[in-house]
Amino acid sequence: MTPRVTVPELGRLKRAGQRIVCVTAYDYTFAKLFGEAGVDILLVGDSLGMVILGHETTLPVTLEQMIHHATAVVRGAGRALVVCDMPFGECHGPAHRVMDAAVRILKESGCQAVKLEGGVRMVETIRYLTGHHIPVMAHVGLTPQSVHAFGGFKVQGRGEAAAQVLEDALAVEQAGACAVILEGIPTPLATQVTQRLTIPTIGIGAGPGCDGQVLVGYDLLGLFDGVRPRFVKHYLEGGQTVMEAVARFAQEVRDGVFPAPEHGFDP
Repeated sequence: MTPRVTVPELGRLKRAGQRIVCVTAYDYTFAKLFGEAGVDILLVGDSLGMVILGHETTLPVTLEQMIHHATAVVRGAGRALVVCDMPFGECHGPAHRVMDAAVRILKESGCQAVKLEGGVRMVETIRYLTGHHIPVMAHVGLTPQSVHAFGGFKVQGRGEAAAQVLEDALAVEQAGACAVILEGIPTPLATQVTQRLTIPTIGIGAGPGCDGQVLVGYDLLGLFDGVRPRFVKHYLEGGQTVMEAVARFAQEVRDGVFPAPEHGFDP
């Protein structure tokens, strides 16, 4: 059996110049398929609030929902490292309270790391968690949990704001993060950040200069018909394929074609 990707392995992949592949997953079946396809990291993202639960943002997702989905993903992950998002509200307040939520995620789901959004403002929390041997993936740039403060899902780090993104990335590295997601920032800035950091950068809407890339699994497969950001690429028009398959099933049921004799049992 191929050894599982570990947290320290991420740093070795960056140093070796090997690109890191990350996909979001929310259940056992897709986790198993993605893992067998060779994905390095399965991110149980709070994006499940939008693509699974139908919310307009990630904000309504609860800790219990994240643990529920992460547990299923871990069962199917195979060799992939499983990282679970800390949902909105669980990363705020005293660091020891945040650790209580992170401990629940790791103990109850079996995943290997947590992810939380924010740069400089999260340094104390990241340092506290990593100081207690809880691996943390950070997330800077366009942080979806800040959608209301940003006034929407808007590109961050343009012009003078670039300095803040770089400061955020350097700060989370110094605090002990094992990797950092760079979302929705200009390509040259993402490249600069990647060159400055010793920990891996995982880009989404940040151009090709990052150490790895992540896409929402439902976006990658063309299954989500909601918001389609510019950086999304469909590798399959899965939504259309699914609808065509179900339409065929429905027609065969109505025509009396399915089930056929071979689908039944002998006396």
